[in-house]
This record gives sequence, structure tokens and C-alpha cells, in this order.
Amino acid sequence: MSFTIAIIGRPNVGKSTLFNRLVGQKLALVDDEPGVTRDRREGDARLGDLEFTVIDTAGLDEGAKGSLTARMQEQTETAIGLADALMFVIDARAGLTPNDRAFADFARRANKPVVLVANKSEGRHGEVGAMESYALGLGDPIQISAEHGEGLSDLYDALRVLMPEPVEEGEEFDDDDIIVSDEELAQRPIRVAIVGRPNAGKSTLINHLLGEERLLTSAEAGTTRDSISVEITWQGREFRVFDTAGLRRRSRIEEKLEKLSVADALRAVRFAEVVVMMMDAQNRFEEQDLRIADLIEREGRAIVLAVNKWDLMERKPHLISALRSDADHWLPQVKGVPIVAVSGLMGEGIDRLMTAIQDAYAVWNKRVPTATLNRWFEQAVDANPPPAVSGRRLKLNYITQAKARPPSFILFCSRADAVPQSYLRYLTNSMREAFDLPGTPIRITLREKANPFAHKRKRPS
Repeated sequence: MSFTIAIIGRPNVGKSTLFNRLVGQKLALVDDEPGVTRDRREGDARLGDLEFTVIDTAGLDEGAKGSLTARMQEQTETAIGLADALMFVIDARAGLTPNDRAFADFARRANKPVVLVANKSEGRHGEVGAMESYALGLGDPIQISAEHGEGLSDLYDALRVLMPEPVEEGEEFDDDDIIVSDEELAQRPIRVAIVGRPNAGKSTLINHLLGEERLLTSAEAGTTRDSISVEITWQGREFRVFDTAGLRRRSRIEEKLEKLSVADALRAVRFAEVVVMMMDAQNRFEEQDLRIADLIEREGRAIVLAVNKWDLMERKPHLISALRSDADHWLPQVKGVPIVAVSGLMGEGIDRLMTAIQDAYAVWNKRVPTATLNRWFEQAVDANPPPAVSGRRLKLNYITQAKARPPSFILFCSRADAVPQSYLRYLTNSMREAFDLPGTPIRITLREKANPFAHKRKRPS
């Protein structure tokens, strides 16, 4: 059973930096501005031979009931309830503050083992602040520098005492020797990123899927900062869903923190297998929506369009059909992309959305046999031959699928640089219809066939 440790403390003491150090990746956003972390984030930590789950939390702070600050503290309290032990972090350079003393009492009331961590202890000023922390009555402070990796051996010793002894395994085996069947592969969690403009309702949708207020939501745009992943099981299928910060136009992004949030969201897109692009039903297919969809297509991810806040729309006949037509008009590069009307707040359309995600994932993984592919290819070229360029005919030889995820094909031809983009679009759209590949990005790479006579010189005249 995994041992769980929650990192708590007031804002800007280095909790997220310590979290990143323990998980070995820069998962949590870090900035000098206090209050960067809002939602709690979990990760698999490793320190020496110790393996445990670590939870990064928002800085403990006081706020009016119902405010964003108060709900951030509720997230922290939930993390404390889930944890087996706490790491209470203070800023050794700043010394003890009244908030540190108040929250030390809060940590004691949790009735769980507490490890006092004096972060930023490098240098003479850090040493003085660490000595002050004895006044908290939480035992000897562990002096570390999370940013520079100093003092981690002392932290290891403190955690080793708290954690249970590892269970001895009867026999060791190498994971590489395990043969994974197609059925087992199909049961692996589908990685899904939810993206869109600010305040499109991404966090609200995920909370409804989870059945709990796991992620902070607010009418104020920009509530989500980190890309937070959650595990979801729907009708026996597992998903790993990433909530992301809203993506605004680059010209409007000025603050460093928003730049970090956007970069984190883009990493989530690249890591995902299916990307759900959420739009506001009352302001759909705006310029930024089209930019985001184009980004997803360029990254080669499977895409599903979710039109959120559908409960606020006046229901008219053929409204869904109009959505379909609009999607094909504005996003011709992913013609046939699944589009689902949902309400994250009311739960409307959630089943259809999850089904669309699975269908898009299946299309994204699709492979076409080479023989079937070339039968289609011959018919497509006969129906619409490639145009002659500079009076010379283009010869298209054959096509093969190089890989899936997304479906990628290699077309062998005589003059690769002369094939017009318009003809490649024709082949792509024909392929979508012939092999049922709606909405997924399709890659066609041109490759010239080797000329067997190229090495022979011409005879002198």
C-alpha cells in the first residue's frame, strides 16, 4: 500500500519546488509570486530507495468563506485528510512568521506525523531562520534547499522512520520479459487533455466526471494554472484526464505566470493521446478556437470538439446539424471531427462525449492493410489523375502506411517536390471517406523512388 505525504505550509516557501525535486520532474509551476499553486497535485516520489505518493498543496492562507482562497484551503485540508504524514515547510531565510505559528497548530490538530522542513537553508541567513523553527514545537527542523538539492539525505532519514518496512518479494522478475497482449494494451488508460479558451468550463466538466469538487472553479477567468491530471473510470474504461489553463492569444499574454501556465498546457497537449477542445456554446468557433484546433492538428493528436454550456442555449430544430456543418467549414483540416454538445455543470452530454473520445482514440490508432490501401490508391488516381507540372506528367507509384497515432502514410512518386498541396488534400479527404478516418490528423509524406539508371552516364554525342 502506497505511503502518502502532503506538503503544507504558507505561500511561497518552496513547496512546489520540493514537490518537483521529489518526483524528479518539473510538474508543478514555480514562480516568485505567492499563491501560484491552487489545485492539489499528486505525484510518484522517490528519495533514495523510498517510494511514496506526494501531494503538493496550495499555501495555507485565510480567506472569506466561499472565496477562492477559502476553497484553496479546503483543497489543502482534503490533501491532509488523504495523507499518512505531513511535511510542514517554512522559509528559513524569512524566519518564523505569525502565519507559520498558526498553521503549525493546524498541522498538530491533524493528529498525523509531521516532518518540519526548513527550506532555503543555504547560507548564513538560512541557518539563523532554521534555528528559530524550534519554537514551533514540531521537533528538529530538516534543513534543505529544494532548489539546489541540499539536505536531502537528512530528509531521507526523517522519512525512513515514518514509512513502513518494504514487503519482501518472493521472486524478482524483469518487466521486459512480460508479453503484453492487444487486449491488455486496450485497457491502458487513455490520456486526455481538456483545452480551450479561459472560462470555457474545463474544470467544471472534469469535476462532474469525478463526482466531486476536485478542481477549483470560478466565474473568474484564469482560475486553473497547473495542468492537473486525474484518474477517471467510465463504463469500465480508464482515462487519465488533464485539466489545463485557458489559452489566450499570444499578444494578450503579458504576465510571466500566465506564460508558464500556457507552456504547461501545451506540454499536456503533446503528452495526450486525445485532446478535447472546449468552446463556449454562445461564442463558438472564434479565432482563438480555430488557432487551438490547428495547434492540436499540427501536434498530431486525436481531437474531439465539446461545445459547453449547452444548457444556456435556446433549443432550435437542426441546431446540432448546424454545429456539424460549422465544424467542417471552419476546420477542413480535420473534416468529420466529432462534435458533442455538453453541459459540464448539469452533466448533459457527458456519455456522448466519453463515447466520442473512445471512438476518436480508435480512429487515431487505425491501420490499413497495404493491399487494401493500394487498391483505393489506384482508384483515387484513376478518378482524378495528378496534374502535369511544367509539361511533365507526375508519376505516383504506390502508398504504404508507416505508422498509426496518427495515421501516417508514405507515398512513393517520381517528383516529390512537384506534387501540389491541393492534390494531397484530395487524397487525404478521399482516404477519410474510404477508410472511415473522420477528424483525425492524417500525414502523407512524399518520397521519390530511386532511379535505377541514375548512376549511368549519358553516352558522349
